[in-house]
Amino acid sequence: MPASTLRPWRRRTPVWTLALLVLAGLVFLIPAYWMITAAFKPNGDIYQWPLNLWPETFTWDNFTTAFAAAPFDRFFLNSLIITSIGATVKLVLAVCTAYAFAFLPFPGKRWLFLGILGALMVPGHVTLLINYVTVGNLGLINSYAGIILPGLGSAFGTFLLRQHFLSLPPEVMEAAELDGAGHLRRLLHFALPMSIPAVVTVGLIAVIDDWNEFIWPMLVTNTLDMRTMPIGLMYLKQTEGMNDWGAIMAGTVLVVLPMLLLFLAAQRFIVAGLAGSVVKH
Repeated sequence: MPASTLRPWRRRTPVWTLALLVLAGLVFLIPAYWMITAAFKPNGDIYQWPLNLWPETFTWDNFTTAFAAAPFDRFFLNSLIITSIGATVKLVLAVCTAYAFAFLPFPGKRWLFLGILGALMVPGHVTLLINYVTVGNLGLINSYAGIILPGLGSAFGTFLLRQHFLSLPPEVMEAAELDGAGHLRRLLHFALPMSIPAVVTVGLIAVIDDWNEFIWPMLVTNTLDMRTMPIGLMYLKQTEGMNDWGAIMAGTVLVVLPMLLLFLAAQRFIVAGLAGSVVKH
């Protein structure tokens, strides 16, 4: 095949860049591969040397042990409720706030947006104490509402969507306004359909953040039936100790697999969403 018919990126990408990308991919994939295969190995095979890269005998005993040692069905339900409600509300608030910052004139708009940018620079752990005191005063300790409420604001989601909205063709929004469309109609029928990659990206980040959150659910809950999947994994490790790594890896697969599948399903939107949000303004 003539070189001229090759795709431009294939002609321009140096070999060392491809090698570096492959190496970086292996750094991330090898631990994940070992985790998944160890979850299906008999416990003795995990300690075998030289290592078996593929289980000689597949077994579900590690998952049975994990479910017997910790109520993962309850942990999964808690994580599912918290993640679905929290991420949905967080995404709706981010979309509405970003639209307001992009298209609505109001006093102090610039300073409020600078405040949101400042919130991006504040570590989340700084707010743990004040959030705990607030949730405690509201009587929401050890409840779904207590876990969900402090995380509903998303400075990053607001910033990303605001930047994306500013990149939309102004002619479309102006035509909608001349056609008599109000702000809600402009948002639902024009801005959002043109912003699907960015919205999916923000939603995916919100889901992963809420699913993987450990410190806050651990702090604000005090009974086992309110724990989430990451806390359940710690509970399993404390229950089984350091001897049953097969059960621990099975529990880790239960925690990681839903987010991994979700990421693989939505990955094509991520690059488009991030790239489409870079504008000069």
